[in-house]
Amino acid sequence: MNHQTTAPERPSLHEILARACDLAVWVVGDIMLDEYVIGDVARISPEAPVPVVRVQRFEDRLGGAANVACQVGALGAQVALAGLVGNDVAGGRVLDLCRESGIDVRAVRQLTGRPTSRKLRTLARNQQLVRLDWEDTAPCPADAIDWMLERLREVRAPDVVILSDYAKGVLTPALIGRIREIAASANTRIVVDPKQRDFDAYRGASILTPNLHELEVAAGRTFDPEDAASIAECAQWLARDIGAEALVVKRGGRGMLVAPARGPHQVIPARGRALFDPTGAGDTVVALLATVLAAEATLVEAATLANAAAGITVGKVGTVSVTPGEIVEFLGGESDHKVLDRDELMAQVGHWRNAGKRIVFTNGCFDLLHAGHLSLLHQAAQHGDVLVVAVNSDDSVRRLKGTERPLVSEHERAAMLAALGCVDAVTIFAEDTPLELLQAIRPDILVKGGDYRVEQVVGRELVESAGGRVVLVPLLSGKSTTALIDRIVNRGPAR
Repeated sequence: MNHQTTAPERPSLHEILARACDLAVWVVGDIMLDEYVIGDVARISPEAPVPVVRVQRFEDRLGGAANVACQVGALGAQVALAGLVGNDVAGGRVLDLCRESGIDVRAVRQLTGRPTSRKLRTLARNQQLVRLDWEDTAPCPADAIDWMLERLREVRAPDVVILSDYAKGVLTPALIGRIREIAASANTRIVVDPKQRDFDAYRGASILTPNLHELEVAAGRTFDPEDAASIAECAQWLARDIGAEALVVKRGGRGMLVAPARGPHQVIPARGRALFDPTGAGDTVVALLATVLAAEATLVEAATLANAAAGITVGKVGTVSVTPGEIVEFLGGESDHKVLDRDELMAQVGHWRNAGKRIVFTNGCFDLLHAGHLSLLHQAAQHGDVLVVAVNSDDSVRRLKGTERPLVSEHERAAMLAALGCVDAVTIFAEDTPLELLQAIRPDILVKGGDYRVEQVVGRELVESAGGRVVLVPLLSGKSTTALIDRIVNRGPAR
């Protein structure tokens, strides 16, 4: 008898992402505060040829190593952050934002006399107009290194260590050497987002994630961006030279290139989304790559997930975190994961809120999905970062519309809505109004159709009292489920 053994089936990318919840990750590096002044431009200043920005709002977000930690946390892993901030207002703000995102900051040292690294960007119409930086790139003091490592030893041992290097002075040779010793003793990978010109500084790391320019600086040569073979050959040589497993080269709009020290390279094409802002995409790549490698993904699987996450990030403005559900959908996975019960929705909303995302909410029966519904949903999605749609249950629709409705069951209606790219989550509610759901979610934006008056919108007071707002969007004339049913019954022509 011929006994054949088969290789065990690889877990799906969704299953790999789910394993992140069991991991502990250390992020060590240069911490920043990303500040945004957001407004609109309607004229040029009479004082100088510069745009006048009418300021609408301010936003603070985590940057640098803190953004990496935030992205790791958004995947569900336990994350501890180590680095330096100033003993100033910005440093306090960084610590507050980290705690809100569930990041352990016991190893973040506040230094008097060293300002927190800040990047202040002015944005108008999704375009960056100017950036102002504050920073001190002096090397991290030896006593601060001792202090940070002592506190890192208080937390759970890491499954992977990420070094986020922005050349702001934290990742000195001494600190990298100490981290290397800790990782080696625990048989733990180190994954580096490099900024130093000489990659030998990262000797002992497992994976480096340079962009093409950083690779050129380290190699002392330039490349044709289209010549993947030459890029891979050089990256593999550098990996072997420093004893790394591989380099994963970020190629911007051309995607990524996985270059193991030995063996064939692999090109991972960019996933197409409009490029609004590349800010933070490198942070997203290193966070995803390291975390899913620790979740036992292959290097190519990890790079594929990181590439997808970066594709989502550059389609949004500023530093943002990406959730596992977004990545699965972006890669063309099932949309069923977007249909959530109330407890699942609350957990997902918590992840989004920790990631600094603005939550938009709308609700309705959505019986016989039509062009009017699509218009409303696409308009609603434009008012924030994620769109939650609440659907009346079958019993609720019967109470509101009569015993002949709905024509489509609640689960079918939810599935069709979940298949829409502009919708991030769908939930079914049994009550006549979504008030209980609104009390649980507290969205930033509540959207209804223009056939309502603001004072008629259920939950308006609740949303506004929490600092949110109600938005009424125009409806397509003549588009309704009732009108569609009438045309079907009367066999009227489409309009």
